[in-house]
Amino acid sequence: MAQGFDYVIVGGGSAGCVLAARLSEDTSARVCLIEAGGPDKNPLIHMPVGFAKMTTGPLTWGLVTAPQRHANNREIPYAQAKVLGGGSSINAEIFTRGHPSDYDRWVEEGADGWGFQDIRKYFMRSEGNTILSGDWHGTDGPLGVSNLPDPNPTSRAFVQSCQEYGIPFNPDFNGPQQEGAGIYQTTIRGNRRCSAAVGYLRPALKRPNLTLTTGALVRRLLIENGRAVGVEYSTGGAPVTVRAGSEVVVTSGAIGSPKLMMLSGIGPAAHLRSLGITVVQDLPGVGQNLTDHFGIDIVAELKGHDSLDKYNKPLWAAWAGAQYFLFNSGPVTSNVVEAGAFWFGGGVGSASCPDLQFHFLCGAGAEAGVPSVRKGSSGITLNSYNLRPRARGSVTLRSADPAATPIVDPNFLGDPDDLRKSTEGVKISREIFSQPSLQKYIREIRFPDQNVRTQADFEAYARQYGRTSYHPVSTCRMGKDDMAVVDPQLRVRGVDGLRICDSSVMPSLVGSNTNAPSIMIGERAADLIRGNR
Repeated sequence: MAQGFDYVIVGGGSAGCVLAARLSEDTSARVCLIEAGGPDKNPLIHMPVGFAKMTTGPLTWGLVTAPQRHANNREIPYAQAKVLGGGSSINAEIFTRGHPSDYDRWVEEGADGWGFQDIRKYFMRSEGNTILSGDWHGTDGPLGVSNLPDPNPTSRAFVQSCQEYGIPFNPDFNGPQQEGAGIYQTTIRGNRRCSAAVGYLRPALKRPNLTLTTGALVRRLLIENGRAVGVEYSTGGAPVTVRAGSEVVVTSGAIGSPKLMMLSGIGPAAHLRSLGITVVQDLPGVGQNLTDHFGIDIVAELKGHDSLDKYNKPLWAAWAGAQYFLFNSGPVTSNVVEAGAFWFGGGVGSASCPDLQFHFLCGAGAEAGVPSVRKGSSGITLNSYNLRPRARGSVTLRSADPAATPIVDPNFLGDPDDLRKSTEGVKISREIFSQPSLQKYIREIRFPDQNVRTQADFEAYARQYGRTSYHPVSTCRMGKDDMAVVDPQLRVRGVDGLRICDSSVMPSLVGSNTNAPSIMIGERAADLIRGNR
């Protein structure tokens, strides 16, 4: 017999945890949250430094991209979380929102009511900042945000080197000015990761009207007479059906949401028919418009052991662990990606807002697919990417089997402008590494080496070493045109009782990391859904 709820939420990532918490505040509403991954019990999740160990492995779906035509036909590892909390449980905990103009652009793209002044209150409502306050920051929200207690010396030197290059210091990337360099604020509270599962869901699970199911692969949405009435999932091989009296809310992310829609017969009709899937609603935009940041790393070897690589050695690792568990301090409190910058690829005045973002890692080879330094040495890494790429990719089904991974094609560097801006980021990265404050620490820039000099050399380097920055969006984008999948209230076109409320609905990619914007979407979606009820 099917279980009955008012709301069934599919996907326990950032937005799903927000919605489960907010919708269950109404004690008369029965809420069910279903997550394919397991509970967030792995200790690496809760130690800030654990990010570096989770870009591959059992907490991800193990995806790789389709061969990237403009990136030497490489199949690039594509980390997507498979655990409660989603990306907020395995990301680098960086707290950035994007530029206000990103959200005003959404309105121009058909997302009425999503301009910055409209959604600003949802950012504020979500944020529990321990340092900043005022017109730009919230202090009482569920999402803990803080300053790193003791940034690594190389991270401090990076910020100083940016100033020596000409990028001014910025203490707050989420304030009136985005451009500049500084130490990132992070979603860390009390020196532990504050994921959406920790900040939002964990307190809400005490409510009797909220049911959580993990380890459950949703096979399809149940559609009856043009209305979503529930979902079918499997756990331990046994099929289970849950029904929704009010709405089904899909929050499975920019890869998982279009996949589930298409498995349920909602998507491009010709593609669905080619796989033997009965078409319920022909929506050509499902799975299209995939956009992601294409990050390119440079790596330097240090003269000494000043970065976190020092703690790769067993004795030092044991020391760091003891310091954390005994005193709640030390290198384990670092998110590795401690510092960063927003700047202009063509110099100041070349764009109305920054078009490049930089992430400084006080270590080398920390993430899957990133070059490292010679064994026994310590290193540092600087990643850069074009904030608003023009290329668009897709997510399509490999087969009608729900257990099969989809075909993910971000079409990295598919537009010549993307390649041009990406190479500017690499050039600026190398200039920053050449400034006096970092040169005190650096023995040699290993990647790219000194043989990379011409524009053609930099383009070849970008094609060979670029990778995902874990920011896929827009595969079920909102808008008003024929390719829009949801309307500005996040309702799926042509299907009643069904919404999509995650990063897949972004009309276009924001100029920053995407976790805080995804949480904002969850917050606003909760108000839209509660207002409807």
